[in-house]
Amino acid sequence: MRHALKGNLIWTEEMGSFRVLKDGYLLIEDNTILGVSAKKPENVPVADFGSSLITPGLYDLHLHAPQYMFSGLFMDEELLEWLDKHTFPLEARFADMDFACKAYTAFADDLKNSCTVRASVFGTIHRKSTLLLMSLLEKAGLCGYIGKVSMDRNSPDILTETTEEAVSEEIRFIDEASSLKNIKPIVTPRFIPSCTDSLLSALGAISKERNLPVQTHLDENQSEIEWVRELCPESRSYADAYERYGLLDGRSIMAHSVWTTEEEMDILSSHDAWVAHSPSSNMNLSSGIAPVRRFLERGVNVGLATDTAGGSSLSMFRMITDSIQSSKLRWRLQDDSLPPLRFSEAFYIATKGGGSFFGKAGSFEPGFAADILILEDSSEEMTVLAPELSIEEKLEFYAYRTPDRRPIAKYVDGKRII
Repeated sequence: MRHALKGNLIWTEEMGSFRVLKDGYLLIEDNTILGVSAKKPENVPVADFGSSLITPGLYDLHLHAPQYMFSGLFMDEELLEWLDKHTFPLEARFADMDFACKAYTAFADDLKNSCTVRASVFGTIHRKSTLLLMSLLEKAGLCGYIGKVSMDRNSPDILTETTEEAVSEEIRFIDEASSLKNIKPIVTPRFIPSCTDSLLSALGAISKERNLPVQTHLDENQSEIEWVRELCPESRSYADAYERYGLLDGRSIMAHSVWTTEEEMDILSSHDAWVAHSPSSNMNLSSGIAPVRRFLERGVNVGLATDTAGGSSLSMFRMITDSIQSSKLRWRLQDDSLPPLRFSEAFYIATKGGGSFFGKAGSFEPGFAADILILEDSSEEMTVLAPELSIEEKLEFYAYRTPDRRPIAKYVDGKRII
């Protein structure tokens, strides 16, 4: 069905510049953007959202659904201690389906009501509860990928599979998830310290045989990197180890990449792999500040990520502003050769940048997926200034002052879910 949305349109087609159409029309057919127009289309129903902002949806390339329960807690530790003391004990509880149902229902409801339209999500090692998570997100109307986590070493006994169990459960998980339409499986080795060489090789083979994407962690914490050096002495780097196991290609997400070297950037770029930049988590767990500008210069694909519960919010608008602020600190305090991100650049990374992982998504260009947000153009504290502000300024105000606000309406793949 062809229809149109009317409002103040703002989107990005290229890094660093906004496209704006005041009182414009966004034309849609079924689940696809047809284009924009300054004139009202004829013989097409129009949903008039007045002066509201109409933007592409936001794309979260990395978050942990089971950890959402304690997001905002336990922020005094660094990564490895935080995993052992809090994350692993909680994830073990997802063997209990009643517990998992309550936790994942709350997560799915909150993600539905956020500005995220598509996401790549970690579950736990538990096949049944991860399939439940997939079905809940499918029912919520969202799109994306969910992974059953694989772990066969250096983890608590209650959260460790044998290599054979991890492989067979992964295959069974993929088969049982095949009935879902919009939420698809993704191969998910947690990270090298928790996966043996045999498991990593097997998962690399599965991703190729089943034509599935991969998500994992890379270069998040310096202690983690040193641990990987000990576990993989034959590899030149953390990224080189993933390359050896066949886990890097154009559908691979490497979360964090805070301490990625120039050589590793070459590896990521050569495979067309993705970095999921998680600025809030990197600050909360004292991991560091990823060199996002350098990734962009080197041709590495970059998207933004909340990484709950390392990150304390599901708001992708907060990730936009956190990515800008952390890049300013890196520029000022660590490396003045990397100019900080500008608002239009961070917005591009959160929309068309990250959206590209899911296909043609994240822009209002013809042929792109109809993933759309309708946002309030002002709030009570802004009513005096509102008439004087441009559409770009209103979007910036929204991102910085009201990042957790529920959108007025939200369309995912052409379907209105809010």
